[in-house]
Amino acid sequence: MKAVYYQGSGTFTVGRGEILPPGEGEVRLEVAYCGLCGTDLHIAHGSMDDRVRPPQVIGHEMAGTVAETGTGVTGLRPGDKVVVRPLDSRGQTAADKGISHICRNLKFLGIDTPGAFQHSWTVPAFTIHRLPPDTDLKLAALTEPLAVACHDVRRGRVAAGETVVVIGGGPIGVMIALVARSRGAQVIVSEVNASRLAFIRRLGLTVIDPGQADLAQAVEEVTRGAGADVVFEVSGSAGGAMTMTKLAGLRGRIVVVAIFSAPPAVNLFDVFWKELEVLGTRVYEPEDYENAIDFVIGGRLPLADLITSVEPLERLPAALEELERNPSAMKILVDCRA
Repeated sequence: MKAVYYQGSGTFTVGRGEILPPGEGEVRLEVAYCGLCGTDLHIAHGSMDDRVRPPQVIGHEMAGTVAETGTGVTGLRPGDKVVVRPLDSRGQTAADKGISHICRNLKFLGIDTPGAFQHSWTVPAFTIHRLPPDTDLKLAALTEPLAVACHDVRRGRVAAGETVVVIGGGPIGVMIALVARSRGAQVIVSEVNASRLAFIRRLGLTVIDPGQADLAQAVEEVTRGAGADVVFEVSGSAGGAMTMTKLAGLRGRIVVVAIFSAPPAVNLFDVFWKELEVLGTRVYEPEDYENAIDFVIGGRLPLADLITSVEPLERLPAALEELERNPSAMKILVDCRA
């Protein structure tokens, strides 16, 4: 069995994986596909060496099947198709107020513990969500990032008839736009990369390049001067942080999705003057995973279009390089079945 190990300092090696029998309350999975994401790139850059313990397998956007279950596990049996919600909140304390998905001692599977870039992966049973037997596991590998988008849209309380602006047309931004559109919102995406602009247009979404057109004016025209009801900042850019309050209308909601490497300048006068809400959002809760699964199996979103390529496990290091240098790449999946 193959596995890819992060060795530290941004290096990876392909080696032999270890099959770990499930203990009490655990399940051993056979990983079919695992997606690459921005977190994996951060790890590849060495930016998360304080959390990852080399040599370690990483990866968390997985779909696969149950291989065997440990004692005390019910409701799962070998052959079941599943996805993993990679959050271990067993370190939660009373001070976390029951908000387990962001508790202070949260462990993220695939970062703080071994991950899914291997064919056999043993995880706590409480992290698993079952899928219908006929689920396409390639599409199911999009569940984790799609759950992020579902959580973001839920935090923003997006409703039918509202105008939503998404700043940043990467994978998460596009998924937020698709989920918001499915709720009946009118969606505008702001993106500067030419290939992403073309891709987003092919999805039938309205997209504006703020380098070529006045984004604020476009939003004013669409909303007849009212401004956006909800703005999602997904770019992580200084420009996006400064623009988000300008685009929002009176009592609009701003959802900060991106992780900023340095504190950005934010126009707090707009927050005061328009009584704006600024909302943080991080990962997901179980209901967001179930909503994402409903999208995967329901066929209401063009999820297959988001899969840029499927690469064999041994090409994972090269696939990470491709994801970084190719801005048009949305989701690259790694086939872990070898």
